[in-house]
Amino acid sequence: MSGAWADLLCGPDLTKMRRRGNRGIVTQASFRSARSKIASLDEVASRVAAARQAGQSVALANGCFDVLHVGHVRYLEAARGQADVLVVGVNADESVRSLKGPERPILPEADRAALVAALRAVDHVVIFREADVTRLIQTLRPDVHCKGTDYTAETVPEREVVRACGGRVAIVGDPKDHDTRSLFARVRG
Repeated sequence: MSGAWADLLCGPDLTKMRRRGNRGIVTQASFRSARSKIASLDEVASRVAAARQAGQSVALANGCFDVLHVGHVRYLEAARGQADVLVVGVNADESVRSLKGPERPILPEADRAALVAALRAVDHVVIFREADVTRLIQTLRPDVHCKGTDYTAETVPEREVVRACGGRVAIVGDPKDHDTRSLFARVRG
């Protein structure tokens, strides 16, 4: 085996990998590893400030993302459609336990953050320990705060904080036909 296929299958330095043809070229400039997208709130705030200086708009989405499924992907892709840059807040383990119960999360916060960060639609990921994203909104001041279709604009808990920071709320994603709890029920039979 040689050439591009050998590189693809044998784990090349991804910053040097190039794909040719209709799919374009992946270079160091266009490829970002999941790890490079995960940062502290202070670091993400700095990245958001740089994006704003470049004239880009910012969206914030958040969730537990415990066992990533198609509903999560559609939610985050739709959130990215609301702005130039998408920041995702991932609930820390203790926050998930308080929201979902003592047997959750299934995956630890670092793994959940890495899975979310691996999605092309996501630019930055921050793990947050609070019960809600008020602190993230106040720090990042997103142009739009995106919530899934299990909410309405009137039921988003942080809606007043978003408005006070000059942003708007957007309900995005497909109908709430998928959730982790139902997925577990199907697996358990």
